[in-house]
Amino acid sequence: MRVLIIGCGYVGLPLGADLAGQGHEVFGLRRSASAKSKLEAAGIKPLFADITRPETLAGLPGSFDWVVNCAASGGGDTGDYRRIYVEGTRNVVEWLSPHPPKKFVYTSSTSVYGQTDGSWVTETSPAEPSAATSRILAATEEMLIDAVRHTGFPAVILRVAGIYGPDRGYWLKQVLENRARIQGKGDRILNMIHRDDVVGCIIAALEGGRPGGIYNAVDDEPASQLDLFRWLAAELGQSLPPSAPEEPGSRTRGFTNKKVSNQKLKTELGYRLKFQTFRQGYAAELKRLRGGAS
Repeated sequence: MRVLIIGCGYVGLPLGADLAGQGHEVFGLRRSASAKSKLEAAGIKPLFADITRPETLAGLPGSFDWVVNCAASGGGDTGDYRRIYVEGTRNVVEWLSPHPPKKFVYTSSTSVYGQTDGSWVTETSPAEPSAATSRILAATEEMLIDAVRHTGFPAVILRVAGIYGPDRGYWLKQVLENRARIQGKGDRILNMIHRDDVVGCIIAALEGGRPGGIYNAVDDEPASQLDLFRWLAAELGQSLPPSAPEEPGSRTRGFTNKKVSNQKLKTELGYRLKFQTFRQGYAAELKRLRGGAS
């Protein structure tokens, strides 16, 4: 297959390397040439453009079999989110529409579920987030679903949980830097997934995802913050972090408390997780940090 990965960074780079290793012709799109050598070393052909500026897309080679949009805002305010996600994705769809791919996978977020009652949510649960940034992600999904319905554009949506892995992991970093705090009773539910499984989920969606389909990319065990901190403290030989009042507005995508189901991912796409829970995933990361195999 001829594959284009938009946003060839933390997830896109290992995704491209994996696909290239399978024999696919892989192109990686970034805004700047700063990572050109990394892409080439991974067997990825570099392309440079800014999806928020459609004129920069016009000169790129077209006609791809598979396209993955995993471009990220890198933080930023709601204006940045809207430019990258809604406007940028719309620009990409319009650019590809004359010669649409066989499959287009967009990485959204489980933050579009705004539930706060600790309930289980599936792909059919209401996606009505309160946080402005999450509403922008939901609007991007709606735009893609409209494109599927009205033009047959082959979009598949992956709602990705909190990603951790090599050199990334909000909660582990907080513990290692002694900045972690148990918020309230520590009973808020966290939904997580290792980066290697995000890569695997994207490939599964490319191979078997249904256009217009939505799939939750998350591991098998939603865990409370307290359970995660207890496990990390035991593994690191540290005391539990101190308690602090819950701060609902402290995270970019707002306060939520829900358990995200991955059953559709496993039954419809047949995906099998490499790291079923945070215990296996963080054990691998701690081994890597201690100098063991990655």
